[in-house]
Parts: sequence; structure tokens; C-alpha cells
Amino acid sequence: MTFVSLRARFAGCALVASMFLLAACTFAGGHGKATDSPRPVSGTSHASAGSSEAKLTERAEAALAAVGSGTLVEAGSERVTDGIHAEPTLTEGKSYRLNLICVGTGSARVKFTPTVGAARTTVTCDESVVQQRITAPKSIRIDADGAKGATGVIAWRIDAL
Repeated sequence: MTFVSLRARFAGCALVASMFLLAACTFAGGHGKATDSPRPVSGTSHASAGSSEAKLTERAEAALAAVGSGTLVEAGSERVTDGIHAEPTLTEGKSYRLNLICVGTGSARVKFTPTVGAARTTVTCDESVVQQRITAPKSIRIDADGAKGATGVIAWRIDAL
């Protein structure tokens, strides 16, 4: 094979690749102007809502990591509308610190079953970390339910002390 035939093959491949890219850009860009594209009815697309939720989750988890003390036992995050309903595996009689944060709007009510000496707690969705020291009973359930109209993300972290 001569240098000229290799060069011709390369030029042919480059031409095919250019045509493919042009076709891909044409299909991705649509045929009309940008203003011709459909707009979401609610003003917010599902993609931006998911992206926003991911950002709220990142902020909540970063805040909890910053205040974490002791050894991490369990952690998680949920939408405020879904709430937290957890039954962590704790050692009876051992002391733990529960850290909660809500990022968004509104508030959530936290309840322990059994009560473990802690009254119901309200977590305001203002990015403030609420801490509760608990001594573990045989088993415990933690429920955090968003107040009516609350939105955002609630996250929790349990550290062994």
C-alpha cells in the first residue's frame, strides 16, 4: 500500500466522521428555534427537581459530616415528604448521638419509640443541625415526619460516643 492510498483512506474516514457529527448535532439540536421547544407546565422540569434534590442532599450530608463526633454507626437521608423511619442496630445501654438536619422549607417532627427519655423534637428545615443524645434501649425506632407543606431533604447520622 502506498502513502497516497493511506492518505485517501484517512480522508474518506474523516469525511464519514464529519457527516456523522453533523447529523448527530442536527438531530440533537432540533429543527426549530430554541423558543419552539415545549416548556414544562409547572415551571420546573423533572431533571431540575432531581438535580435540586441532589444538591440539598449533598449540603445536608456535608453538614452532618462536619459535626460528626465519635464512630459513625448509621446514617441516611430522605425527602421530607417521605420522612425517616429507621430501626438502627444499637447496643443496649450504650450512649449515642443522633444528629438531624433538614434542608428546604417547613419542619419535621421526630419521635422515638420507646421514648428513651427524649421528648418529641422539631427539626426546622433551615439547615441547623439538631443533636440528641440517647442511651439505647433493647430496640429503638426513629420516625421523622414532615409537617404539612414541608419540602426538601432530611438527613440523619448516629455516632457511638
